[in-house]
Amino acid sequence: MREGSVRDGSGTTLTDEVYERVRAGIVNGTYRPNERLIEVDLSESLDVSRTPIRECLQRLAVDGLIVSRRRGWVVREHTLDEIAEIYDVRAALEGYAARLAATRADDATLQRIAEIHRAVADDSTKAARDRLVDGNDLFHHAIIEATGNRRLGETIRRSCEYYFNYRIANLYSDDEAQQSIAGHGAIVAALLDRNPDAAETAARSHVAQAMDDLVSKMR
Repeated sequence: MREGSVRDGSGTTLTDEVYERVRAGIVNGTYRPNERLIEVDLSESLDVSRTPIRECLQRLAVDGLIVSRRRGWVVREHTLDEIAEIYDVRAALEGYAARLAATRADDATLQRIAEIHRAVADDSTKAARDRLVDGNDLFHHAIIEATGNRRLGETIRRSCEYYFNYRIANLYSDDEAQQSIAGHGAIVAALLDRNPDAAETAARSHVAQAMDDLVSKMR
């Protein structure tokens, strides 16, 4: 069983590694809403001591992904009102990111974003819905990177990676998937035109549509 929090050559600690693995498990549904996260079980399954597990759980609580219950931790199940608030924040942040990308990114970076969009569009109706989520994440992360603002990127990440994205994507019809892809297309067009106003508007509209789809399926 591995111990401690020594940094590797990349500056990553064992706690960082454990945090990313458990966080990914929550987001992709391996750990379900209201499921208890027991330190000793996580320690055994991840082959680490309980110290990095404990530190990881504290960080996940700060992220709002888990909550304290009966002297332990459970995966948080968000209410519809909480989800709406999350998407309101996403719309503002991702709209601003698109605005920055339209003015700061070089041509090669914008072309790369357009290529990601085309690849997802070609695969959207026949792909498994979890791949649609992955492609969506890749597209939005590329825009975030294009801003050159790491702090903004980290803030957006904390605001958009939640279990319900995978859950709802599996319920999307082909028409709804195409509507999501069309939203990406509007963002790409604005970015390639170097139009920050249009890029921000398109990004905000895309997130708002995603929220409407999500809320309608969770009622």
